[in-house]
Amino acid sequence: MEKFEKRIWLSSPTMHGDELKYMTEAFETNWMSTVGANINEVEKAVCEKLGCKNAVALSSGTAALHLAVKLAGVRPGDAVFCTDMTFAATVNPVLYEKATPVFIDTEYDTWNMDPEALEEAFERYPDTKLVVVANLYGTPAKLDEICCVAKKHGATVIEDAAESLGASYRGRQTGTFGTYNVISFNGNKIITGSTGGMLLTDDGEAADRARKWSTQSRENAPWYQHKEVGYNYRMSNVVAGVVRGQWPYLDEHIAQKKAIYERYKNGFCDLPVTMNPYQVDVMEPNFWLSCMLIDRDAMCEQHRSDGKAWYVSEHGKTCPTEILEALAGCNAEGRPIWKPMHMQPIFKGFPFVTGPQGNGVDVGADIFERGLCLPSDNKMLPSEQDGIIEIVRRCFD
Repeated sequence: MEKFEKRIWLSSPTMHGDELKYMTEAFETNWMSTVGANINEVEKAVCEKLGCKNAVALSSGTAALHLAVKLAGVRPGDAVFCTDMTFAATVNPVLYEKATPVFIDTEYDTWNMDPEALEEAFERYPDTKLVVVANLYGTPAKLDEICCVAKKHGATVIEDAAESLGASYRGRQTGTFGTYNVISFNGNKIITGSTGGMLLTDDGEAADRARKWSTQSRENAPWYQHKEVGYNYRMSNVVAGVVRGQWPYLDEHIAQKKAIYERYKNGFCDLPVTMNPYQVDVMEPNFWLSCMLIDRDAMCEQHRSDGKAWYVSEHGKTCPTEILEALAGCNAEGRPIWKPMHMQPIFKGFPFVTGPQGNGVDVGADIFERGLCLPSDNKMLPSEQDGIIEIVRRCFD
């Protein structure tokens, strides 16, 4: 297979032109800081689309998660139940507040937090009052079940919808299921501001507190007066201009991502693999990243240390490492599945709770071992994706 002339990215920004219009407007009106029309319009648009009452535009999804954890009243030493297979940003704000993450294993149906493992966690740690659940790769978790378990035990839910903007669960937009919710506009997300994120909540008082915290907790006084610790977390009006220009294209981007997912699914229909799953009858992902999972009996020998990976080639079998090397050799970007948090060096030693679904198997570790993220850029041509499919197929020869 020859190299692609231009690099095929995992998921890069797709710009349309209106972004520059609103950025220029910020420049020409001199609203370059953390106030301005772009911020106001983006907060309004997100509330209207998702069906939430309040949106606070912030510098990143991580900043939004941090403020959500603070709003939830987490104190040093508190246990917080967290999605295990996710990006570290889901968990780091828990450490910012000196709390203790307790990682909840994954389930195979959606690759998200296992509600049965969450129930088990409450039995072990009954005083826990916060659950942070992430929606992996744009696929909603079993949000009704998770929220039901949390409510039963008197716990607050934070929904990390950084990867699932525009996805829905039982007809309801993700980013609205928790008391506090988070979305991201990072450069590789389905809608980008180059950076940025939002805290979403129906609690107007909480939104006001978050907005105050995000601007260094300045009091209403003629001078700079402060009664509590604050943060430089507010979104720039320039970044908001990029998001504002992107926003009308959300549904278009989702349709493009879904077409990529379906094309992979059809292209791999006779291979011993499955695509990242979702419950067709209750959820509609945004298909941010298309991923695949190799059947166990089709895996060749693969080894990973904390920093390296290698494999033993075997006829008719392959592994994520071989496929990713083949893609890289043809100028295409793929990635391993998120390495579960309980396997990360920084989090080793923190509690980890598995559920009955795995039958003794560490589900997240299993998906990490056998899964990979495929090039999912919505500017990828069908002919280029056909080339990606052929590269993957050859790895099974």
